[in-house]
Formats: sequence, C-alpha cells, structure tokens
Amino acid sequence: MNIEKEIFFNAASLCNRIAITENGNLVDFFVELPDHQRLIGNIYKGKIQNVIPGMQAAFVDIGFETNAFLPFSEIHDSFHSDSFSFDDDDDKKKIKPIKKKNIDISKQFKTNDEILVQVIKEPFGKKGARVTTDISIPGALVVLVPNKNYTGISKKINDKYEKRRLRRIVNDLKPKDFGVIVRTVSGGKDQKIIENDISKVLSQWDSLDQKSKKLQAPSLVYKDSGTLEHVLRDIFKSDVNKLVVDSKILYKKIHHFIKETNPDQIDKINLYKGKNPLFDQHKIEDQISSALKSKVWMKSGAYIIIDHTEAMVVIDINSGRFIGKDSHENNSLKINLESVKEIAKQLKLRDIGGLVVIDFIDMVQEKNRKKVFNELKKELRKDRATVSLAEFSDFGLLEMTRERIRLNLLDTMTDECNYCNGSGRISSKNTTITRVENWLKKFKLKTQDRRITIFMNSELVDFINTTKSKLIRGYMWKHLMLIDLKKDPNMKVNGFRIYSKSRKIDVTDEVYLD
Repeated sequence: MNIEKEIFFNAASLCNRIAITENGNLVDFFVELPDHQRLIGNIYKGKIQNVIPGMQAAFVDIGFETNAFLPFSEIHDSFHSDSFSFDDDDDKKKIKPIKKKNIDISKQFKTNDEILVQVIKEPFGKKGARVTTDISIPGALVVLVPNKNYTGISKKINDKYEKRRLRRIVNDLKPKDFGVIVRTVSGGKDQKIIENDISKVLSQWDSLDQKSKKLQAPSLVYKDSGTLEHVLRDIFKSDVNKLVVDSKILYKKIHHFIKETNPDQIDKINLYKGKNPLFDQHKIEDQISSALKSKVWMKSGAYIIIDHTEAMVVIDINSGRFIGKDSHENNSLKINLESVKEIAKQLKLRDIGGLVVIDFIDMVQEKNRKKVFNELKKELRKDRATVSLAEFSDFGLLEMTRERIRLNLLDTMTDECNYCNGSGRISSKNTTITRVENWLKKFKLKTQDRRITIFMNSELVDFINTTKSKLIRGYMWKHLMLIDLKKDPNMKVNGFRIYSKSRKIDVTDEVYLD
C-alpha cells in the first residue's frame, strides 16, 4: 500500500502549527508557541548546585526556576574524550566503548563548578530539563560531536559503496578530535554540499566555544533551531510527497532553508491560496480536536480510553458498540488487535511519554496474548521515540515506557481547569452545600458576626430553592444567623462567596476549609 505523506504549516497569530498526515490521517502534530520556545538542543553554561551520589546525578542551574537534572550516565568529561571508536567493517559499524579506569564522577564536581551542558529533554511538570555534557551540533546533513574522534553513518543508508563514499568525504574534511555523524539525507549528496554543511556546524561550534569562555554561568550559549527548522531538518525527507504552507512569509523562509540544505525537495513546497482555512480544507482541525479527547472510537465500534495521571498514562480498551459473531475469546482478540494500531498511533500523535499501562480486554489463551504483544511491538517500531515494552503481567496488564522529550499534546494545547484543578470533575451540588455548612460552623466559632449574605451560582441557588427549600432556614436556626441567599451569574458552579452585612466586607477567606 502506497502511503501519501504530507506536511501542512499553519501560521496563526499566536502560534505556528504543523500537521503531518499519511493518506489524510493525522499522525503527528507540533505547536510552536511564542511563550514556550523549544529547549531541546540548547547549550548552556551552567553552575552545579548539588551533587547527589545516592541519585547518581547532579543538579545544574542553567537559568530557570527549576534546576536541570544531569545523570552521571550523561557526563562525558575530558577523560572520556576517546571513549568511542569504530570498527573498520562498513557493514557492521558500531560504536564500541574503550575500557577505562573506574572514575568516581561524584568527586570530579563540586558545588558552584561551571559546566557546559545541552538539553536532551524538555522540563515537565515540576521537573527541570534533563541535560548532558555530551555536546552535539546538528546540521542539515551531519551532526558534529566535539571532543570525540569518529565518523558514523546513518543505519538507514543501506548501500555499502555510498557509506564508504560518505565516510571518505567526512574523514577528509573533519578536524582532529571531532566526531561527525552523517544523516540519512546526505545519501547521494555532492561533496561540496556536505563540505558546506560541515563548515557551517564547525563555525557554530567555534562561535559557541568562544562565547562560553566569556559568559558567566548560568547563561545560554547556543540556541538550537526551533520546531519549524526541526521538522524541515528531521522529517521533510524523500518519503514526503508535498509540503503546504498558508503564509507567504513562512513560505519564503521554508523555501530558503530547503534551497540551502536539501534542494532536491524544493519542488514539493506549495503556497496555499484557498479561501477555506488550510487545516479545515484538509480535515485536520477535526482530527486535532479528537486527539484532545480521552475517548477514541475505532471502526469496529469498540473504543479506547486514555487517562493521564501524575505517575502514568492508563489506556483501557472497551468493546463499546462492537457486536461479534464469534466466541468471547476470538472477539476479544479481534478488538485488542484493532486497538494496538490505534494505541501506537495515539502515543505518537499525542506525544505521550513516561510510563504507560494498557488494560486490554481479557484473553484466556496465552497464544492470543502473544499475538497482541507482537503486533504492538511491530507497530511501535515505526515510532521515532525510544520505546520499551514488557510482557503481559499476571493480571493481564501490559506495561511500557515511551521516551519523553517534549510536552505532550494535552499539556501544549490545554490549561488546567480552574474549576476542577485538573481532575476533569467538579464538586457536586450536595458537596458544595456541605462545604457551605462547614464554613458556617467554623465562622460561628471565630466571630460574633451573625448577619451574612451567601452568593452562589444561579443554577445552585435554583437547586436549593426548588429541592432544598428549608435548607437556609434550617441553617439560620441552627447557627443563630440571619442569612440571605443571592444569585451571582459569574460564580463558578461549585463556588461560593460570603459577605458580612454589618462589616460590609467579603469574609469568605476568614475560614479555611481545605
């Protein structure tokens, strides 16, 4: 089956949006926000705040509210400069660690030591960015790795003669003590184009190296490309049929970038001139909305539920409207196999990272569990992120982890609800009324004030007046207070405010409930 892969750039007033589709189906989505710039790839001159041997990590101040996290495994100091080498066999080229003395890294760094680090994972929640000292500078065709000495060729370049040609070119061009990784897009490129790209990244390294020596920590030393350039550099390859952009300014920028880096692709760039919004025209907007919902329907009538918790993401498979004509076991297998493709798609589309627990429909036979496991494993191989998958547990659950690099789609496009504090639910009417009663009890103990007005949402006041007509009178007798109940159409459904008639002030916060 031929796959028509297309990239759509939408320039909105508050953000740039990038959609990637395969045969019209949304498979990847990026949002570039002006107030949330991409940090991955940025290089900082940081200052070590804490070294914690028990955690095998250090915390580094790089200029943000939360310190960056530097695992010892990501520390590649000068004594590691030759820690990698390559075999000579082109077909079995691998990075092989050279044996070195055991070094206690915790003793190499002290508090307030300055260190050059690069962001490899975006901050998430209350966690700071994850960083490494293994610096790399990405170009359009190559990746430069300072303080290393190797040449690597993308595994996706299969032709051994092309591999040898590229290695010969790079070895002739790269300076000593620099590693160079040749990207897939370099395949078939003229030597002059590759030389220009290497010169460009070498110039970038020289510039940031000089800059880092002058700056005081914490400081930004090098800013990597934004989301737009990342997509053009890493995703806009030969398998893409076309790229469509709805902004003349953005079109010119993209055109210039591709002309400099990948001119073979330039004819695929199109400026959209239609009257309908670009994403509406290609039915992308509806697919984005669906990607923000917890319930995802499948063709069979079954559906999956995706729930985000602080510790993990839980995915539950339900039969829904599915009507099977086979045995329960075979019906369950059919739904589970269908859900596997949808789960793999949603993980990538929503950019879900961290721990994921999947609750498939129960299957008794081990061979059927194996089928589902192998199918999921197969689908996850298409994912650019690193994924680890565990076998089914005794309870029929399947656990996996997916590399978390950037904010997931839900965090990017939604804010925490002020009403429900992110839970997706708000207090019931009865719960809210009970909170008011508790407030009155505490207020009575604190003050002699006995004349108050309670303001509530109009819906809640109507509920009290129609179904709980004696409630307020009961409170008045019980607490010996004069209470008026009034509507406030601007009040949230589960909220209330209380005013003192005698003092003519809001007294709600004089009582602490939570």
